[in-house]
Amino acid sequence: MGTVPALSIIGMCFAFIVAVGLPIGLMIYAFLKLKADMLWFGIGAATFIIFALVLEQCLHVVMIKQFGEALTGNLLVKAVYGGLAAGVFEEMGRFTSMNLFKKKGLNKLNALMYGIGHGGIEAIIIVGLSSISNLITSILINTGTFEPMLASLDASTKEQTMQQVSLLWTTDSLDFYLAGVERVVAVTLHICLSYIVYKAVTNKKVQLLLLAIVLHAGLDFVTVLLAGYVSSLVLELVLIVLVTIIAVLVFKTYLNDREIA
Repeated sequence: MGTVPALSIIGMCFAFIVAVGLPIGLMIYAFLKLKADMLWFGIGAATFIIFALVLEQCLHVVMIKQFGEALTGNLLVKAVYGGLAAGVFEEMGRFTSMNLFKKKGLNKLNALMYGIGHGGIEAIIIVGLSSISNLITSILINTGTFEPMLASLDASTKEQTMQQVSLLWTTDSLDFYLAGVERVVAVTLHICLSYIVYKAVTNKKVQLLLLAIVLHAGLDFVTVLLAGYVSSLVLELVLIVLVTIIAVLVFKTYLNDREIA
C-alpha cells in the first residue's frame, strides 16, 4: 500500500476549508452586511437537493438503463446530455422555487442569498464531505491502520476498496487544490445564475430563464468535454475565464438594478 503525500493531504484540507468555509462566510456576509434573509439560503439549498440530487439523478438512472453505453461511452454525447440535464433541472428548480416563494421577500439581495445556498450546499456535499472522507482515509493509510481494517473483507471487496483508495496517492496533489478552486468558480456561477433567474421571475421574461439554462448547460458541456482532452489545471483556467466574464456582466447589471423587490 502506498503513502499519501503531505502535499495531497494539505490540498484536501484546502478543498474542505473552501467548500465549507466559503458558503458559510458568504452566508454570514449576506445576512449581516447586505441584510439578506437567511430563509433564502435554505430555499436555495433545498432546491439543489430536490432538483439536482433527487430528480436529476432519477433521470440519469432511467437514461443509463435505457441507453447504457450509447450515452456514457461517447464523450460528446455525454457532455451534451450532462450539460442539458444539469442546466434544465437546476435552472427550472431556481425558477420554480423563486416563483413559489416570491412572496417571502424575493428581491435582488435574497436572489444572491439563494445562489449562496444553492451553490453552497453543492460545495459542501460534493467537495466538503468527500474531502473530509479522503482526509480520514489518508491519515489511516499513512499511520498503517487502514490495511488491517481490510482483513475482514472478502477478496473481491478488498480489491475494489484498494483500487478506490489508491487514487489518494496516485492522483496529482494539484488536483486536490483545484477541487477547492473549482468550488469558488461554481459558487460564483450559481450566484450569477440565481440573479438572472430572479430577473426572469420578476420581469416575467422567459428568455432570461432560457439564458440561464444555456449558460449552465454550456459550461457543464465545456467541463465534461475538455476533461477528456486537457489537464485539470487547463480546464480550471478555462472555466475561471468564462465564469469571470459572466460574473462581470451580471455584476454590472446588478449594480444598475434599482429594483428593490
